[in-house]
Order: sequence, then structure tokens, then C-alpha cells
Amino acid sequence: MIPDPHAFLASLFQAAVKAAEPVAAIRAHLPERPKGRTVVIGAGKAASQMAAALESLWDGPLEGAVVTQHGPVAACRRVEVLQAAHPVPDEAGIAASARLFALLRDLTQDDLVIALVSGGGSALLPAPAGMLTLADEIAVNRALLASGAPISAMNTVRKHVSRIKGGRLAHAAHPARVVSLILSDIPGDNPAHVASGPTIPDNSTPEDALAIVRQYHLALPRTVMEHLASPDSAAARPDDPAFTRHEHQVIASARVSLEAAAGKAKAAGIVPVILSDSIEGEARDIGLMHAAIAREVRYHGRPFAVPVVMLSGGETTVTIGGEGHGKGGRNTEFLLSFAHSIRGLPDVQALAADTDGRDGSEHNAGAFADGESIMRMRAAGIDPRVNLMDHDAFSAFEAIGDIFETGPTGTNVNDFRAILVR
Repeated sequence: MIPDPHAFLASLFQAAVKAAEPVAAIRAHLPERPKGRTVVIGAGKAASQMAAALESLWDGPLEGAVVTQHGPVAACRRVEVLQAAHPVPDEAGIAASARLFALLRDLTQDDLVIALVSGGGSALLPAPAGMLTLADEIAVNRALLASGAPISAMNTVRKHVSRIKGGRLAHAAHPARVVSLILSDIPGDNPAHVASGPTIPDNSTPEDALAIVRQYHLALPRTVMEHLASPDSAAARPDDPAFTRHEHQVIASARVSLEAAAGKAKAAGIVPVILSDSIEGEARDIGLMHAAIAREVRYHGRPFAVPVVMLSGGETTVTIGGEGHGKGGRNTEFLLSFAHSIRGLPDVQALAADTDGRDGSEHNAGAFADGESIMRMRAAGIDPRVNLMDHDAFSAFEAIGDIFETGPTGTNVNDFRAILVR
């Protein structure tokens, strides 16, 4: 029925990515033209593609700038594309944040600000608050990335050490109207957590940030801890009158993308099941959970009859301990754990990949795995248990030729997982 499982799984990934393609998503949510100026701001891994899409759709004058990561970008004619580092901030990000603030000066109530926000914007928009420095913000980012904290918790901390996150960027646009168009990479699609919500205020407090620091045992600089304990770390509140004329739309998300992948599977004659679009947790633990379901389906035909493809999304985490790490990302780590647990299991193939086209530290989107993956790794001279402990899943899958590469996709709705059981 499925002669090439890898091609089938890759086609589901492509369907998921296409459903989050910026042109179609933005077209359905274009705001009305204002009497005054239209200024574009934005940040995220998909920022240049979103800006190019808006340019192609907008019938009227347009100006502004967006920030994306270093590397290939979509060509824009009227919107300036700035580049900065991800996942650890750099000086280019400081300059980019300043540029976005500058664009929002001297606006009137007749002007419109369109904010194009996608995942990755947290690192791309460093703007240390109070007496903090870029080095402080980098230290916070490194500690959070190694902590294993879910993305919502990480972004809560980031908001309270920044003067641009947590709605502060949009606050600077007052009295202009602000419309935020958001590609969500956050489980649950809370817009205030995408890119740490530069245009969306929320009700989180410095006390919430400090609680997260304690819960995940974050070792932060003394200056950061002092800032979090001061009134200066309080963020803008949703009931602030400056946000009265603001609105936001989540224009693409994991839910929509998984539904598109399910439709593709159904058209191919395979029953799709969406397990969840908002799975969080340690990547290797989520791998074990998915493997347990795959074994139950393969051997006992429950809770789903074969053939079936199980789909899931969300964002897992990888906790880096004192032992350090090798090459990889959360999707390849998920798969290496999954592969261990289905070793020898026939008729099961899986793909896990990041919808932005890059999983963690390397150039791949993700990888493929099946019941023979572990044996083939051992035959190639790899000890996959050591690789899993060393967070070096990329090297294990590269050794057997099962790396999945797409290049930058131009969108970002987080993890995509598809498990085919026949």
C-alpha cells in the first residue's frame, strides 16, 4: 500500500508545512488600510517570508523592518530585512531591536502597525532591561536552553529581563493601531508566548519568573536576580489603555498543519490519528511514550487498527546536564529514544522534524527511524545508548543515512511527528 514509507512520511511533513505557508495565512487575515501610514515590524525565523508575503498582498504604501536569523532570507522590496543570531543573542540583535523601536516613533492614531511574529523571535530581539547587559541576556538564554523548561516558562523569564518583550514593543507604537499576525510555535497557541510576545502583553509577573528560576535551578547572574526582584521587571498589563486598539490573530499553528497532514494521509488510503498538537516534555521521554503506543498498535491492534499513521506536534525539550552535549536537536533525540524502544519491531517507520527546517544545532530538519535503526547504528560503529546520553542523536542517524533535510521552510509551527504502523 505504501511502497516507500520515507517518501510517504516526508509528503505528510510537506503538507503540514504548506498549511502554514505565509501567503495563504496572511491573505486570510489582512487588516484594512489605514488613513495614515502602514508600518511593518516583526521578528522570528519566518519573518522575511512573512514580510515578502505581506508585500505581495498589500495594496498601498508600506514601510518597516523585520528581524530574522542569519542565513538565506526571502527578498523584500519595501520592508528592510535585518539579521541576528539564534538561539543565542548577539550585538546585531541589539541593533535590530533599536531599529524596530525607532520605526514606532511619532506615529498617530491614523497609522497602522502590522506586526509579523513567528517562533525564534525571543533570541532575535535582545533588549536588556534596566542596568542589564547583552551578556546578562545571553546568560539567561543559555541557562534556559539547557534547563529543560517548557517554552512557555522560558519565555516568561525572558519577558522580565527585557524592555521589548511582553508587549513592550507594541506599547511604544501608541497611539497607532497595532495588528499582530502570528505563526504559533507554542503548544496551546498562546500568542503572548510566541517570540516572548513583543506585541502581546500578559498577566505574568516578576514573581512568576522567579518561581521558574527556582523550579529549574537556573544559575543566573547576580545582576539578573536583582533585576527580577525590582519593580523595573514588571511587564505591561493587558488592561493598559495603550493596548485598547490592538488586536492579534494566530494565522497558522500546529493544529492546522497536523490536520493538513491527516488529510494527505487519508487521501493515500492510510487512516490518520492526531494524538495531540501540544505535546511537551523531555524529548527522550516523549519518544518512549510514542513507542509504547506504536508497540500496542502493532501487536494488539489497539487503541488503533493498522494500518494507521499517528501524528503529533508541540515542543519537546532537551535538558543538558553537566556532561555537555554533542550534535542534534529535540526531534532527533526523540527519535533515538523511540528507536531504542521499538528495536526489532517490524512494520513501523517514523519521521520527526522541526517545521522550520532546522532541528537544533545542525543543518537537518530531523530524521527517520524504524525497528532496524539501532542495529544498523551498531553495525556502523555507533553505540546509540552513548549517543543518547551525550545528546548526540544527529551523529547516530547521520551514520546510517537517515537524516531528513529540507532547508529553511519559511514557516515555523514547531515539532512534527508521524509514525506509520502497518
